[in-house]
Amino acid sequence: MEPEDEQSGEPAQRPVPSGLSLFEPASGASGVEEGAADGGAQPPSDGEPPDGEPDREPPARRRRTRRVLLWTLSALLVLVVGGCGALWWTAEHYASSVRRIPDAFPTAPESAQPKPVPGSGLNLLLVGLDARSDTPTTGSAAKAPSWQAGAARSDTMMLLHLSDDRSSATLVSLPRDTWVPIPGHGEAKLNAAYSWGGPALMTETVQNLTGIRIDHLAVIDWNGFRALTDAVGGVDITVPRTIEGVGEARAWEAGTHHMDGATALLYVRERYGLPGGDLDRTKRQQNFLRALMLKVMDSGTLTSPSRLGGLLGTVGEVVSVDDRLSNTDLFQLAWGLRSLRADDVRFMNAPFGGFATRGEQSVVLLADRPAAQLWEAIRNDRTDQYFQEHKAGETLGTDVD
Repeated sequence: MEPEDEQSGEPAQRPVPSGLSLFEPASGASGVEEGAADGGAQPPSDGEPPDGEPDREPPARRRRTRRVLLWTLSALLVLVVGGCGALWWTAEHYASSVRRIPDAFPTAPESAQPKPVPGSGLNLLLVGLDARSDTPTTGSAAKAPSWQAGAARSDTMMLLHLSDDRSSATLVSLPRDTWVPIPGHGEAKLNAAYSWGGPALMTETVQNLTGIRIDHLAVIDWNGFRALTDAVGGVDITVPRTIEGVGEARAWEAGTHHMDGATALLYVRERYGLPGGDLDRTKRQQNFLRALMLKVMDSGTLTSPSRLGGLLGTVGEVVSVDDRLSNTDLFQLAWGLRSLRADDVRFMNAPFGGFATRGEQSVVLLADRPAAQLWEAIRNDRTDQYFQEHKAGETLGTDVD
């Protein structure tokens, strides 16, 4: 469109650009039909333009259309940028509330640690602490250090492997009584590693046991476990058969139980009333974790950035993670699981090799060859192939005492 002369109102004379623009007519066109001004041929009486001439809006209408389009695009840009900024602030705010654990990894030279395998997924060590105290030791609500020598042992150890494409997950429980070499301390039960050397020694012990490089660590104590369960409104757990109480162990009636934090804690900590002892207890812990995961998935939390931020805020109050896990890493980790479904997650115990005694201690032994095959599959992100080739007898079923 050519600008009008302010005095005469006639189109100003200027060179016609050779290129085309989204808002300019084609070369040689103006606001007045050529030929109409000099008495030439007129448009057909039916209102159709001559052959080869496109129909054009009046100049004023084109200017208004342009302004509306520009304002609309500007408004959309402001909304998108503002929304992304608010989302980033929310994610950063909640992720920053998660307490970090310094020095959570082994100080051993790289040559003495398992080599990381590129493109092989992510390996996390999940640790539940028996702090034997009502004072929180993990999360932003902690009033005491997460580790003091001899103050707490790890009651729960789980190795969580996430496939590189985040399409599947494998969670392997390591029984607390597993008899293992602990660097600098000789052989002992696995749960002693945390008591003697905190997160770093626990991580080193698990790496040495499995040959798997641990990427990240998350720790929660029983106070945090209870609070997290209450924060999500409790979970429903089905007990397949009635279990009588033994000593201080609680009796459980067959059926579905809605468990708040206190009840859930009794459920996951019990072992004396169970036929498989510590092995059955790890299955209960996995069963609870599966129920908690299903509740979070069913609520749509992982597919909603705003709800995901709230979940990170809740987790941050009770869970501590290693200081290598940045805010961005934490949010991307949670967001990357949004397409995961319950059937994509496998729960199992480390391959069981039998019970034994060492001195006066009752211990758990791992089955060397099956365990080595499992660790190799996890190390190279081939768990799907592993489960196709092996009858995973320790995979968690739906019938959990």
